[in-house]
Amino acid sequence: MQIPLNSRFYVAGHRGLVGSALLRLLEKRGYTNLLLRTHDELELRDSTAVSRFFHQEKPEYVVLAAAKVGGIVANSTYPADFLADNLAIGLNIVHAAAKTGVKKLLNLGSSCIYPRLAPQPMQESALLTGPLESTNRAYAIAKIATIELCDQFRAQYGCDFISAMPTNLYGPGDNFDLEKSHVIPAMIRKFHNAVVSQQSEVHLWGTGNVRREFLYVSDLAEACLFLLEHFSDAGPINVGVGEDVTIRELAELLREQSGFRGTIIWDTSKPDGTPRKLLDVHRLNSLGFSPLTTLRQGLQSTGKWYQENHAHARG
Repeated sequence: MQIPLNSRFYVAGHRGLVGSALLRLLEKRGYTNLLLRTHDELELRDSTAVSRFFHQEKPEYVVLAAAKVGGIVANSTYPADFLADNLAIGLNIVHAAAKTGVKKLLNLGSSCIYPRLAPQPMQESALLTGPLESTNRAYAIAKIATIELCDQFRAQYGCDFISAMPTNLYGPGDNFDLEKSHVIPAMIRKFHNAVVSQQSEVHLWGTGNVRREFLYVSDLAEACLFLLEHFSDAGPINVGVGEDVTIRELAELLREQSGFRGTIIWDTSKPDGTPRKLLDVHRLNSLGFSPLTTLRQGLQSTGKWYQENHAHARG
């Protein structure tokens, strides 16, 4: 099923990393009826405001890319905010979409929904089979609740609501705030600052030995549109590349690209987080979709974007 180009399309969170990438793709594909609201124009934690928007604008296709997000520091410092805000956003949008007859909704979650020690690579069936990683448990529970919400509206009312779980994301437009960002933008900023100020050392968190999988955000945008057109089922579907690297390997790639020639100091007093997070992506691959951007290509593109836009980048 190809979504008609004149469809009323609402991207919640269109200014964020994922939402902005999806918006660029939709515009490139020729979609002309995009419903966009900034945070100031529509407070997604306000159920009355969200309901009013859906009843007035009547979107046909919805992508829930809005969320309160952050890395280990932010998740550990503000767990109540991460839980309450993301629960409210998920409930308000899914409920309003169901009540106004949205044709299809794509809910975007995160690989952190899976148990901390889930067998690797993590299959969709691992959901709710063990304890979550403590440093982002609040965020993960909110995302799990939204998946369940989509599934139960599907079961009770026949709503075509689906949930995709991306692996760790990065790309142009990311958040480079050192307290709130994820590992790649944080490292890019640290190496950039070190080169500019001629520092001899860069300090990074943890041991560097944990493994992570990374997906370039433009590939996720392609996957979103693909899933809207080709997938309809309950439960999560993983979106990733199926390969991972150690954080040390990632640091060396970014050091090389930045031109930093000093020493990397690993602060082992800081937490590593989950030992490994690799998604099993056979289900998505079997539908006919695989990401095209290699990690090296994506890091080069993101690093170049930050060098050219760091004065105006988030964070």
